[in-house]
Amino acid sequence: MVGQGGRATVRRMPNPAGSPPIRSTSPLVRVENDTIRGVAVLLMAMGVSLVACDRNIEPYEPGEEARPPDLARIFPGPPGGVGSVEGQNENEGGAARGAVPPSRAEGPAPLAAPTGSASGGAIEGEIALATALAKSRPDQGVLFVIARPQGATGGPPLAVLRIPNPSFPLDFSIGPENVMIPTMQFAGSISLSARLDADGNAMTRGPGDISSPVVEGLAPGTAGVQLTLSERS
Repeated sequence: MVGQGGRATVRRMPNPAGSPPIRSTSPLVRVENDTIRGVAVLLMAMGVSLVACDRNIEPYEPGEEARPPDLARIFPGPPGGVGSVEGQNENEGGAARGAVPPSRAEGPAPLAAPTGSASGGAIEGEIALATALAKSRPDQGVLFVIARPQGATGGPPLAVLRIPNPSFPLDFSIGPENVMIPTMQFAGSISLSARLDADGNAMTRGPGDISSPVVEGLAPGTAGVQLTLSERS
């Protein structure tokens, strides 16, 4: 309709009785709906991944039978328990510690101590007591057979043979097994003597001791050496 002054007017239509007014959807309601749908999709994806996690370890083989998941890997037992990783590591470590390599368990062979020259043999002979001194010999004497390197005048002897309460004549043998110091060798030119000691102490000399002259220039392996106890100390 055209009103006064040439302006067009639009007539309002009445609202039917009992019908609610139409309103537009709020932006806040649309955001909430989108959030709910996103959470639902995320939960579904997580459920699918949990079901298929055990299959991600090994490739799929056609025709393979289904098997239950390894619950011990998904729900491990308490620390140190039978099904726990700590318990498995402890068992494996104990087995490794119990297995000792044969070479370490046996150990290296012990080294034998040197006892003199392997090429030097014993010096053998006989010791006699002079007839003039037979009645004055010590009752409980000890006989010492003493070997020294040729020309040595002091220091420890090369080898010593000790024979308590001897009977004469007496056969003797002195060699590498009688060496005083293991690093010394029973070799070279050797001088030999004997002494019947009254108190049995090789470090002392008393008036009752009886000695033999020194025999020099003996080589290891010499036999038939004669020593005679004929000299008072």
